[in-house]
Amino acid sequence: MIGLIVIAAPSGAGKTSLIAALLKELLNTKIKLSISFTTRKKRKDEIEGNSYFFISKKEFLLMKEKKEFLEEALVFGNLYGTGRKWVEKQIESGVQVILELDCQGAAQVKSVYPDSISIFIIPPSMKQLKKRLNKRSQDSQKIIEKRLSMARKEISKGKDFDFLVLNDDFENALNDLKQIITKKKYINNKRNQNAKKTLLDLLNK
Repeated sequence: MIGLIVIAAPSGAGKTSLIAALLKELLNTKIKLSISFTTRKKRKDEIEGNSYFFISKKEFLLMKEKKEFLEEALVFGNLYGTGRKWVEKQIESGVQVILELDCQGAAQVKSVYPDSISIFIIPPSMKQLKKRLNKRSQDSQKIIEKRLSMARKEISKGKDFDFLVLNDDFENALNDLKQIITKKKYINNKRNQNAKKTLLDLLNK
């Protein structure tokens, strides 16, 4: 059984919501989400140890020095990292672990665990992505523009992933994600082709 499932996406593509819905549907299976460490401030709707482990920069750098991270990255001025011990312990006990990462982290994990499954979630368009980011009302317009700029760079990495999931409709995207994780393949070939076509369209704009 594949132990690691890496899921990445540009900010606003719906990655966190899809993973939450996926875990709810696969509640009684041996699949768990790894909780990352971060130095960024906790948002009002986030829970310590559920959303992230919120730590200081000093604590993060100490963990990095001790090689306690499976992967780590600097994103918009904040540090993020995946704890190595917990992930390795889960894999050894037969649990599949989902890692919710950015493209930097996904590439690091793939280099260490080449047999891991990597999935990239894409929006139907940049216009729709901007609309979703504005709707979240979490960031200033300046930060949103930075996220959109970063999204264009991340989308260019989409071709490096094992699977693409197009989040043009939440339920369809959730079903695609579930098929890939449980069957290790796309069941709906039309959805697969649509995702590949959308990626090309995004790259050519």
